Amino acid sequence: MKIEEVKSTTKTQRIAAHSHVKGLGLNEEDGSAIPTAAGFVGQQHAREAAGHIVDMIKSKKMAGRGILLAGPPGTGKTALALGISQELGTKIPFCPMIGSEVYSAEIKKTEVLMENFRRAIGLRIKETKEVYEGEVTEMTPHETENPLGGYGKSVDHVVVQLKTTKGTKHLKLEPTIYENMQKQKVEVGDVIYIEANNGSVKRLGRSDTYATEYDLEAEEYVPIPKGDVHKRREVIQDVTLHDLDVANARPQGGQDAMSIMNQLMKPKKTEITDKLRTEINKVVNKYIDQGLAELVPGVLFIDEVHMLDIECFTYLHKALESAIAPIVIFATNRSMCGIRGDENVISPHGIPRDLLDRILIVKTSTYDVDQIIQILSIRAKIEGIKVDDDALQKFGEIGTETSLRYVVQLLTPASILAKTNGREVVSLEDVTEISELFVHSFVSSKVLKEQEDKFMK
Repeated sequence: MKIEEVKSTTKTQRIAAHSHVKGLGLNEEDGSAIPTAAGFVGQQHAREAAGHIVDMIKSKKMAGRGILLAGPPGTGKTALALGISQELGTKIPFCPMIGSEVYSAEIKKTEVLMENFRRAIGLRIKETKEVYEGEVTEMTPHETENPLGGYGKSVDHVVVQLKTTKGTKHLKLEPTIYENMQKQKVEVGDVIYIEANNGSVKRLGRSDTYATEYDLEAEEYVPIPKGDVHKRREVIQDVTLHDLDVANARPQGGQDAMSIMNQLMKPKKTEITDKLRTEINKVVNKYIDQGLAELVPGVLFIDEVHMLDIECFTYLHKALESAIAPIVIFATNRSMCGIRGDENVISPHGIPRDLLDRILIVKTSTYDVDQIIQILSIRAKIEGIKVDDDALQKFGEIGTETSLRYVVQLLTPASILAKTNGREVVSLEDVTEISELFVHSFVSSKVLKEQEDKFMK
């Protein structure tokens, strides 16, 4: 099984709607929720419950369990999940997905679920590597006549001198390592390290002896390494099980034209077999038993879980019971509704009752006027919009009659309208006018009922 140079497959995502959430906003001493903190307003019970979940995840006592965040739309369920991910930090995997993602024309539904399950399980590998580290004081390539003929010359080997605070060492390196050095634009005066077992080169930066007195510089300067040039270093690598699956599933073709063409013709998405995953699990368990690696169960967040069908829910039972499983957090805004794939069965939140029995449910409640005003003031600050008190009060009143999401969406249009009218601060007049220009879905539904005969069916 390959572990070196495993590329991360982590999804990069930026959700602007929740960019103000910096954590759960809990008191460090007793874990109680601070009324307004870390971008959160209200939802004290839900945040305290999420705090206990974070503690259990960090103590590794919650792998293979499920949590359901249930509440009306716009009550902060996704924000709670993101708050949990912020509290866990970058070292614990957090994989967000939406229920509708499983319906792909390329791969099976259960394969999408298992792929995300494996993304949410981390493996921390500890390796002791032999490295050569130091400042490059000499780099001389030695050329020979091209064996294929012609006028060009090929590099036979390169001599590099590395310097540390304790001494210097000459190294004779093969051409492929020299090519890696050229790709990273290594030159005399750079601090590099070369791994002895595979010859990979990493440029750490420019030696600080070359630092000038400029206030702003593009280069990153690093000190000359201490100790000997040749040393042993403990390297900790964080990967997910899905990274290992992908690295070992990809066929290693030849460099000839036919092999390259075959790789290009293959579909982008390929299913990873259960046999391969079983083999990887065996190797991972062996590494864990030998003390070379540590399993880090992360979090899989499935939003809009009611979009999953009966097949997916059955598969989730099996996946949650497996020896290597993450913590799964579901979120839904549905009440009593049919289960997709078996609409005759009405169940709470559109989830089968046997699965509901296995999970802990955290409820979120609707916001009052004061809480909506506080949330809007936080959002306005994040978006750089100035709103006066009367306008905020009006926004709060509209929010209680309609929804929080609707009034948050009105902030930017109201700001543009205020600037059009020559004002920097959003006033009561701007809020009134913009709420008439952009109607809420309740108003739209009312119009449809009143003028049903004028619309196409």
